This record gives sequence, C-alpha cells and structure tokens, in this order.
Amino acid sequence: MRSGVPSDLMGADPEHKESENTMGKLTFIAGVAAGYILGAKAGQKRYEQIRDRANRVWSSDQVQTRVESAKHTVREQAPVVAEKLGVAAKSAGGAVKEKVAGEHLPPTIHRGTDGRLHADTTGFGPGPGKLP
Repeated sequence: MRSGVPSDLMGADPEHKESENTMGKLTFIAGVAAGYILGAKAGQKRYEQIRDRANRVWSSDQVQTRVESAKHTVREQAPVVAEKLGVAAKSAGGAVKEKVAGEHLPPTIHRGTDGRLHADTTGFGPGPGKLP
C-alpha cells in the first residue's frame, strides 16, 4: 500500500512486473534451447538413418553392376563423342570464317587489314560544296 491506496487498486508494482517479464523471457529462452537440442538430436538420428540407407543402396550388387556398365559405356563411346565434337567444331569454325571472309558488302565499304569496316568516300555523296 503506497500513499494510502491498496496496491491492487493502483496496479501492479513496477518491480514485480519487471520480475515477471524477465522470468517470462528466461522461460521462453529455456524452451527454445530445449527444443533446439531435442530437434538437433532427432535430426542427427534421421540423418544417420538416411546416410546408412544410401550407403547400403550404393554398395548393393545391383547398383554396382549398373555403375560398372555405365563406366564401360563411357570408355567405349568417349572416342566417338570426341570425334563428333571435333567435326562439329571444325564445321562451326568454317561457317564463322565464311561469314567473315565471304561478306557481301556494297562497293563503297570494305574490311581493312585491321578487321574493321571502312568506307570509301571518293565519289560518295553530293560532293564538296553541295551540302545544304
């Protein structure tokens, strides 16, 4: 009772309210920590189950037979694929070279030794002194 008025009529004591607030925060933090620890242990156990199952599947004779078959096919087909890639690269290179070398440019434009386009301005336009 402060200043003659009962505390239940004035509202809760500020020190008591702060103590409840701190206790609520601590309880919440403790709950989060406990949930994290329990969840982490459950997650680790599930991860180990999945990892063990994946290892068993990978180590099975059926999977290893398929892996060896795939390796054999790759070794066998690698030279064929390399040859096809070489032919495709040469063809693409030839097409690019033809595009650059076989340009059909107007007579007043040519490609210089620097590879850039140049305009021949002799006889081009209305002539000197004839521009508006």
